[in-house]
Amino acid sequence: MQTSSRLSKFKLMASPTNCLLHAFLWLGLATTAFSLSPKFYDRVCPQALPAINRIVKAAVHREPRMGASLLRLHFHDCFVNGCDGSLLLDSTPAFEKPRKMHVAEVDRVCGRPTVSCADILAVAARDSVVALGGPTWKVRLGRRDSITASRALADSVLPSASMDLPALIKNFKNQGLN
Repeated sequence: MQTSSRLSKFKLMASPTNCLLHAFLWLGLATTAFSLSPKFYDRVCPQALPAINRIVKAAVHREPRMGASLLRLHFHDCFVNGCDGSLLLDSTPAFEKPRKMHVAEVDRVCGRPTVSCADILAVAARDSVVALGGPTWKVRLGRRDSITASRALADSVLPSASMDLPALIKNFKNQGLN
C-alpha cells in the first residue's frame, strides 16, 4: 500500500500537464531573474554607476585618448563571446587578472564585489563617450562575468589592424554584423 501510494504521487508529479507547468514556471523565473535592465544595481548598489562615472571622467580628463581606449576595450569584450568580461580573464592557471583600481573602487563603494566586470566595461565605454562630448544611451545591466577565456578565439575573431576594408567587412559579417 505504501509503495503504491508513492507510485501514484510520482505519477501525479510527472504528469505532462504538471511538467509543462513547471517548465513555464522555471522559464518565467529565469527570464525575470536574468533580464537586463538599466536599473539592475539601483537597490543593491546605487553608488556603483556614479563611482564608475567619476573614475572614467577623471581618467579621460588626465588622458583624452582613454575615452577611445575604453570604448575599444568594451568592443573587444563583446566581439569575441558577447559582453561577458572575458577580456579581463587569462586562459592561464592564474585565470583572473588582478582587479584593477577602478574595479576595486566600485567594489569598495558597494561594500563587496557586486557589479560584474562585464557591466563595468559597458558603463565605462558609455561614460567615456559622454566625457568626450558624445551622446549618451541607457546601458542595460545585469550581465554575468564569464568563467572562461580563450586567447586563440580572440586572436581568430578580433579584427586585425592590418585588415583592409573587404577583410574587415567579412570579419564583421562573420559576427552577424553589417
